[in-house]
Amino acid sequence: MNPTSQFALLLQRRFSPFFWTQFLGALNDNVFKTALLTVLTFDAVSWTSMNVGILNNLIPGLFILPFLLFSASAGQIADKVEKGNLARAVKLLEILIMSIAAFGWFSHHLWLLVVAVAGMGLHSTLFGPMKYAYLPQHLHSDELVGGNGIIEMGTFVGILLGEVIGAILVMHKPWGIHFIAIGTILFALAGMWASWRIPASPAPAPALQINWNPLTETVRNLRFSSQNRTVFLSLLANSWFWFYGAIILAQFPQYSKEVLHGDHSVFVLLLTVFSFGIGAGSLLCERLSGHKIEIGLVPFGAIGLSVFGIDLYFASLQYTNTATVEFLTFVGQTGSWRILFDISLIGLFVGFYIVPLFAIIQTRCDPLHISRTIAGMNILNALFMICAALLAMVMLKAGYSIPDIFLVTACLNGVVALFVFSLVPEFWSRFLIWIRGDRTSACGL
Repeated sequence: MNPTSQFALLLQRRFSPFFWTQFLGALNDNVFKTALLTVLTFDAVSWTSMNVGILNNLIPGLFILPFLLFSASAGQIADKVEKGNLARAVKLLEILIMSIAAFGWFSHHLWLLVVAVAGMGLHSTLFGPMKYAYLPQHLHSDELVGGNGIIEMGTFVGILLGEVIGAILVMHKPWGIHFIAIGTILFALAGMWASWRIPASPAPAPALQINWNPLTETVRNLRFSSQNRTVFLSLLANSWFWFYGAIILAQFPQYSKEVLHGDHSVFVLLLTVFSFGIGAGSLLCERLSGHKIEIGLVPFGAIGLSVFGIDLYFASLQYTNTATVEFLTFVGQTGSWRILFDISLIGLFVGFYIVPLFAIIQTRCDPLHISRTIAGMNILNALFMICAALLAMVMLKAGYSIPDIFLVTACLNGVVALFVFSLVPEFWSRFLIWIRGDRTSACGL
């Protein structure tokens, strides 16, 4: 394979069906979640009397709760079961969950939809360990950075399209909820169709005896991962990104409405530029790293997350419009382009940050334990994201504005980055080598 063409993977059966299966899953998750958040933000009166800001942080928290509870079991299953069959079982579960959600939409039953949010969290929990364990089985070592880049690009393009579709369709009166209810079932069926072409992916540990106790297995999983210092620090660094991203993304609905004074189209615009930035950053990783695993990109990404997160705070303070605007009017307002620039650059540096971390984890962990290692990462991700949701709710209750939350998160990112990377000086040394232009070697710690 030509190492300069990561897109060639999309034409190969060893990669393409799996890519489309995970892409459609990410898209469907976000069509559903974004439609629900949009309704609650812009049409809350007809659905609930609860505080909308609290709901906007609670619902993402409920989505990731299953990662905390069931990731340990999901990792064992993914190491024990052939991945093609597992993918098809997960897609069948998605069809069932979206059918329950459709009933919730048609009956105008908010808490049934909330249950479906948790159900889709379970769907993603089961698919997650398989997602990154699949790639090392079918890609060569010099394809892993490019393959991970495409997966991350596809994930966030799926998120973007899902968010755009969900936000636009659900507000289309009077048929919006019908479009969402039927559309999410159709996307789930399309994902099932793609999963039938996933090639055989033998289980690395078919004789594994599954421990169904999530608590003891979670402890054992994290203890096992912590024995490999390189992998464990990469897991922690990855989980910190999800803390950062969970806080930022959860504020976008209220930020677009209360700070930018925009309608739901402004919310869609923010999601678009953020997701475009992540996709671009993910794809650029292969070229910037010279087709090798370059950990120097991780500090580079962390620096960008803080710099542009802080600037987003100041850009928000300088935005003075108070009239309600849609997205075309918004981009004509003083300060709007700086806000969009900051959000897109945050997304770009997210890509630089997470793609090398995934490649390190995949190549450095025990091949017989890879799905359980990814499951351990998902457990940590869930813990960090739950903490993020709780912190955001506490700050909102304490009277912090949404720009204040952006500033606090960006500053915390700088502190955490200095702490984590001080534990592993190789991150900074590789960053300095990379900045000087040395692409002849790469380091996975």
